[in-house]
Amino acid sequence: MSDPRSVGDILDRLDEVGKEHDRVTVADATEAFENRSYGPFLLAPALVEQTPVGSIPGVPSTIAAVIVLLAGQMLFGRKRMWLPGFVERRSMPAHKVRTATDNLRGVARILDRWFHGRLEQLTERAAIKVAAAMCIGLACTVPPLEALPMASALPIAAFGLAMLVRDGALMIAAAVLSLVAVGVGIGLAKS
Repeated sequence: MSDPRSVGDILDRLDEVGKEHDRVTVADATEAFENRSYGPFLLAPALVEQTPVGSIPGVPSTIAAVIVLLAGQMLFGRKRMWLPGFVERRSMPAHKVRTATDNLRGVARILDRWFHGRLEQLTERAAIKVAAAMCIGLACTVPPLEALPMASALPIAAFGLAMLVRDGALMIAAAVLSLVAVGVGIGLAKS
């Protein structure tokens, strides 16, 4: 089975896992994503931060800690993502996973149309480490930027999506967004 190259491929993998098991664990999902597991796992927490859950005091900082854990592994070149056992064992019924993948197909088609294998060399090795360092920097801006919910989450989500679909142009856009977010964070910290 080849490495997933699009959001649609990730949904296909999740759907397959849902057909093979009664319950789908986080470990099952990580295995299905293969070498692209960091992308979805950076994207998901950043998107959660944009929901009403992200407005609960302390949640953005917790999400930032998760992002630092993941990005730190990327920065140090870990090929496979490590998660604590209690996280890997978390599960949900397979039918809910399959329903979710079906509901996300339209969004996946849009994302795959806009974001795809451009400038792929900017989504490999050294560029991944730079992106990881930027994600850690962004996560460190979360406490002062909790009042501005998309300030750090949007660039982190963009990095996650760029890694997932191997889109170097999106990686560049994420880097620019990161620099703006860090600048805003520093400006707010000084005032």
